[in-house]
Amino acid sequence: MSNKSTTSSGTPGGNPQMYVLAVICFVVGIAIGYFFRGSETSSPAQTPSAQQQSATAGMGNGQITPEQLKHMADKQVEPLLAKLQATPKDPALLAEIGNTYYDAQLYNDAVSYYQRSLEIAPKNASVRTDYGTAYWYMGDADKAISEFNTVLKDEPTMANTLFNRGMVKWQGKMDVAGAVADWQKLLDTNPTYENRDKIVQLIAKAKEHSTMKPGTKTDKPATIQ
Repeated sequence: MSNKSTTSSGTPGGNPQMYVLAVICFVVGIAIGYFFRGSETSSPAQTPSAQQQSATAGMGNGQITPEQLKHMADKQVEPLLAKLQATPKDPALLAEIGNTYYDAQLYNDAVSYYQRSLEIAPKNASVRTDYGTAYWYMGDADKAISEFNTVLKDEPTMANTLFNRGMVKWQGKMDVAGAVADWQKLLDTNPTYENRDKIVQLIAKAKEHSTMKPGTKTDKPATIQ
């Protein structure tokens, strides 16, 4: 399955009420807009699938329109939809279709299939994590955090959910303390977490911006070496 998680600018699109640290960037695998897929240990945000990449390789300037991306995603899910006709209550299949639309940044479509999957298997923490993250990209930080909270009630140490909730708390709510608490819990409860060093750096950089007010601009964006 391809990698996951924003608009092309790396921030949730168009919601003026959201507090986004657009000026902060990280020169590592973790960047603004970087979230983890619920079912994988590490997945960079907004990475097109291999099929999507190959499909765009022959296009003049390499750019792809939203209409073309939608067309490719629809073609990619055709065989899955055919299977769904035979097994319409298959939560894994519904989630797979949701993942395909998620990878194509078609979050409304992704949410629709994730929701159907969760109606059948509401305790699937991985799907609910992706469901919440899709809402974040749609500009709804509160809904994203609500879904992450639901996951963490049952699985309080789920690493990727803790990471994503921390990112939304920071980027969406300017809640540095809450974000740091989530990331620290991630480290404390997942001692073998493969991105441990990056999380430590992320915590340090978040603390550097703990006094920044929402919308503050700086000529010295934070970086992680």
